[in-house]
Amino acid sequence: MGGSSRGPGAHLVHLWPPHFAFSDHHPWDLGSHSGPALLVSLASEVQDLHLAQRKEMASGFSKGPNLGLLPDVPSLLETLSYSYCYVGIMTGPFFRYRTYLDWLEQPFPGAVPSLRPLLCRAWPAPLFGLLFLLSSHLFPLEAVREDAFYARPLPARLFYMIPVFFAFRMRFYVAWIAAECGCIAAGFGAYPVAAKARPGGGPTLQCPPPSSLEKAASVEYNYETIRNIDCYDTDFCTRVREGMRHWNMTVQWWLAQYIYKSAPFRSYVLRSAWTMLLSAYWHGLHPGYYLSFLTIPLCLAAEDQLVSALRGRLSPGGQRVWDWVHWFLKMRAYDYMCMGFVLLSLGDTLRYWASVYFCIHILALVALGLGLALRGGSPSRRKTASQATSLAPEKLREE
Repeated sequence: MGGSSRGPGAHLVHLWPPHFAFSDHHPWDLGSHSGPALLVSLASEVQDLHLAQRKEMASGFSKGPNLGLLPDVPSLLETLSYSYCYVGIMTGPFFRYRTYLDWLEQPFPGAVPSLRPLLCRAWPAPLFGLLFLLSSHLFPLEAVREDAFYARPLPARLFYMIPVFFAFRMRFYVAWIAAECGCIAAGFGAYPVAAKARPGGGPTLQCPPPSSLEKAASVEYNYETIRNIDCYDTDFCTRVREGMRHWNMTVQWWLAQYIYKSAPFRSYVLRSAWTMLLSAYWHGLHPGYYLSFLTIPLCLAAEDQLVSALRGRLSPGGQRVWDWVHWFLKMRAYDYMCMGFVLLSLGDTLRYWASVYFCIHILALVALGLGLALRGGSPSRRKTASQATSLAPEKLREE
């Protein structure tokens, strides 16, 4: 986009790099370690610029502007301004330097709508806030740490993780909606709808900047680049993998771009495990993070194997029933893993999981074994099925 001057920001951008986040210091203290994530992204953008320049020199002619490419290498002041941009003070979302630059160089900022998109985005937040307060009051987390809790019947212990994860989701929905609204109020991350921007990554199609205020006013904009949560699809998608894609969406892009794609494995499950391990490390050293994050690859492997082995064999009506059952189990898996995030310590997490007989771990192992057994056949069939299963998630993450 066109050319206004750049200026330094005011405050530190906060970021949740992994899929979930939790702080044991304060229930709304949700930011963590934004600088490295932003600088990793900036370093990659600078590397892309150098590669493009070398290709131009080798070919002997300029190809013109490339989508998402930086115009030049940012100076130290520009790098610091990006790292401490005030727009992200409310914990994010993650944004690339190219997004930050497009915001500063927006040729007609007055034509970019903000009030209506902000109101459309903000309206569920009060409801989510009330639901958080109600659920956390009726089902306090501290009860799980008391001995009396483990004297309750098994159904009560199993049920308790459902409202705990519900309160967890409601709290983050409010926080992320507020963060997005902060960006929208500043006109940050606005791109024409025709650019088909995606969370974190920005535009996927070249869209020339408008040449006049009148043309700028006629353009339809959206704020998909800084969209961090899809509340409906997070709750109602059917698969564990899909739920991950709709939660903390800008950081999902960061993880896929800089961790998943560079993982030293070819297998989708092993790449996911590598990503989860680094994501847990980024959160901190609480064992609950590692226990929960490293349960996700097991669930993904079980899900892929069982879906590939069984769902396609069912009638359309049977597939609808399968999807409802799959959705129910997906939510229970997230309930179960959430307990590690909120309890944090090794003892408390394992104590709770043991009290429900490690049900999700056992269910995932049974589903994985059943899927592998049902997909048995000739080596060529297994190889073909394995390639289809491993390539589809990679394609899904890249799109």
